[in-house]
Amino acid sequence: MLLNFYEDPGHGWLAVPLALLDRLDLLDKVSSYSYMRGRLAHLEEDCDYSLFAAAMRDAGLVFSVREHRTDNRSRVRGYQSFSAARARAQLSGLEPR
Repeated sequence: MLLNFYEDPGHGWLAVPLALLDRLDLLDKVSSYSYMRGRLAHLEEDCDYSLFAAAMRDAGLVFSVREHRTDNRSRVRGYQSFSAARARAQLSGLEPR
C-alpha cells in the first residue's frame, strides 16, 4: 500500500484512508493535531503517524510512503481538525465528501 506524506518547513502529515483507520480501530486514538479532508485523515508526524505505523505492523500490514515537500505552508494546515465523530459520519455517508 502506497501512502502520501506531505511536509512543509514546520511539520508533516501522512494521508491515510479513514476506512483503514477504522479497520485498525484507531479512530478514537487519533489526536486533534491531525487533520481530515473527505475520506482521508492526515496524521501528524509526531504521535499519530507512529501510532498508525505500530497498528499496521501489529496487523501484519505493510505500507510505503511517497513524500511531497513544499517550502511554503502546506494546504493540510487548512483542513478540518481530526474528530472521531466526524470521521464516523464521513464513513457512514452522513457528511459530504
